[in-house]
Amino acid sequence: MSNSITIQDKALNPLMATYNRFPITIVKGEGSYVWDDQGEKYLDFTSGIATCNLGHVPQFVKDQIVEQMDALWHCSNLYHIPSQEKLASLLVEQSCGDKVFFCNSGAEANEAAIKLARRYAQEVMKTEDYEVVTFRESFHGRTLATLTATGQEKIQKGFSPLIKGFRYLPYNDMDALDDLAGDKTCAVLLELVQGEGGVIPAQKEWIEKLSAICKERGLLLMVDEIQTGVGRTGSLFAYQQYGIEPDVVTLAKGLGSGFPIGAVLAKENVAKAFVPGSHGTTFGGNPLSTTAGVATLSYIKENNIVEKAAVLGEYLHEQLIKLLEKYPIINEVRGKGLLTGLVIPNAIEVVHAARNKNLLVLIAGPNVLRILPPLTTTKQEIDDCISILGSVLNECHI
Repeated sequence: MSNSITIQDKALNPLMATYNRFPITIVKGEGSYVWDDQGEKYLDFTSGIATCNLGHVPQFVKDQIVEQMDALWHCSNLYHIPSQEKLASLLVEQSCGDKVFFCNSGAEANEAAIKLARRYAQEVMKTEDYEVVTFRESFHGRTLATLTATGQEKIQKGFSPLIKGFRYLPYNDMDALDDLAGDKTCAVLLELVQGEGGVIPAQKEWIEKLSAICKERGLLLMVDEIQTGVGRTGSLFAYQQYGIEPDVVTLAKGLGSGFPIGAVLAKENVAKAFVPGSHGTTFGGNPLSTTAGVATLSYIKENNIVEKAAVLGEYLHEQLIKLLEKYPIINEVRGKGLLTGLVIPNAIEVVHAARNKNLLVLIAGPNVLRILPPLTTTKQEIDDCISILGSVLNECHI
């Protein structure tokens, strides 16, 4: 009897407890909406954590994926993959990058960027430099190297010893930049809006000084656009709003409309550090994910989605400011484009209350509500979101 109970318990709960899951099961999505297994409809302003930038199951992307599925699912990187080369061309055309490496996720993209920085320093520049500077409250992934790059102790807890070669500075701190370049520093890695760290945009003057120091001291400037990229902040890439040209840009999330994909874009002189055998992946850049990427980027460009999203981002910000003016418990509205944070105590309570009213939003730390509509959302859907949040704030005792 004891053994049968154990087996039954395992069958009921076979997953590792790595997530605190909300008590709903999503089974269908379309546009800005999802449905649970009980048929309940929700306005999804999480976008799969800034991943479904064209909404759920966008028809144009779906059509391309279905066509590709009838032809070929997987091909190793020992052979040419047409959709991979096409997606790389699209990314190069629309960015400051010259070469692209594809992988499967944001963490893998940042892992590759860290490896590229070290290899560039040691194999191209012929130095012994290896240190990467990152910033407090950043988030760069869950691999051992990228969680070490992440400037949050709660992410690193229990994984000691961490990888050698990372140093952390306070974000948006002008004086701290005087310590940017150390004896062994080869690169700087940062987000232009710290997403998981509280939806905190970088100050333009700070970024300009940081970029100037990188150029003066020969440090690679690497921008993590995992969450901010592919139109999320009101430009295709967030760095385009800061007047800088990074040496390396990492992408994932919105690039594949939900299909797992990551990418590293690099300047020609940096990319040459990677040669055959220096880095690789089995599934990265496979026909399905890169077909999704080509369809996503093509649709965004041909339908002026970034420009429309920038307008909607301003509208969302204006409506959130009205909430701030009405409810003193809201301390601040911040973010860029459709990556928005509402600074409010016990934000998770608002998340739960909003879900009970059929609105899905997220947190970014204990006191920041994170709102991530699809780039294809409408003013009416934004109004619906604001209406629900207002109702929640009327009822919640936070």
